[in-house]
Amino acid sequence: MKAIAQDEFGDADVLRVQELPDPRINLDGVLVEVRAAGVNPVDLLVRMGHVKDLAPHHFPLVPGWDVAGVVREVGPAVEGFAPGDEVFGYQRKDHVQHGAYAELIAATERGLAHKPAALSFAEAGGLALAGLTALQSLRRVGVSEGDAVLVHAAAGGVGHLAVQVARILGASRVIGTASPRNHDFLRGLGAEPVAYGDALVDNVAELVGGDGRVDVAFDCAGGAALNDSPALVRDPARIVSIVDVNVLALGGRYCYAKPVRADLDWLAEHAGSGALKVAVQQTFPLAEAAEAHRLLEGRHVRGKVVLTV
Repeated sequence: MKAIAQDEFGDADVLRVQELPDPRINLDGVLVEVRAAGVNPVDLLVRMGHVKDLAPHHFPLVPGWDVAGVVREVGPAVEGFAPGDEVFGYQRKDHVQHGAYAELIAATERGLAHKPAALSFAEAGGLALAGLTALQSLRRVGVSEGDAVLVHAAAGGVGHLAVQVARILGASRVIGTASPRNHDFLRGLGAEPVAYGDALVDNVAELVGGDGRVDVAFDCAGGAALNDSPALVRDPARIVSIVDVNVLALGGRYCYAKPVRADLDWLAEHAGSGALKVAVQQTFPLAEAAEAHRLLEGRHVRGKVVLTV
């Protein structure tokens, strides 16, 4: 099969088209013909070797944990999937090597769900990791009916889905930080936009009114945004970050997405109904994965970047 693989850690130039053996599946595995693979910030960290101490990495290394495609083959122990099924999923494994930037991936059953017919493969390819991150993080801090939720970096891959997930979970207000060029985009998702920066606390307080605080702060940015969060929430235990473990020292929670089939089914249900929309800023053919990484490194992506196969 053709795949994008790297033989060393480094900049985007280490990503090259290679011919690799077709993957083989275990008794409980699912062989998927990849149609789309989401590009996520973690892929950049993997490529550069910044997370090599968290899990074993092996070369040639095919990046990518987000996938959408068509089932080619299933192991005899697999239930619920059959050849020809359109699927999407989150395929993080204990060893980092056999990812989704390829024509084929040996997928785990627990990290797959059926693709909603209403979603294109590109949209489904950008849904799983960011969607799971948003859903599991907001559940972690108990978002429910009537909550006011602040999402830092709300126009990004996780952020734009978190805005919508918070609404589905019952939040009465969702406030999202973003640059002014993305404010109309956030309004279209049902969020109240606010500019980030040195005046963030005052800007949110003015928008919220009353005591100037929200119920939940969801941090997709880190740094100053996270440091401002204790002044923005009524209870620091309802701060959750996906980028900075220092949130724990503030009394908040840290969340790292897990491949949970029931949560993927939840995302599929709401994406299929139209309540949850995946904004894909740009797609790239598989061979241009390095260009997709460079775009993401520019840190101005609205929604998702996806490779098509």
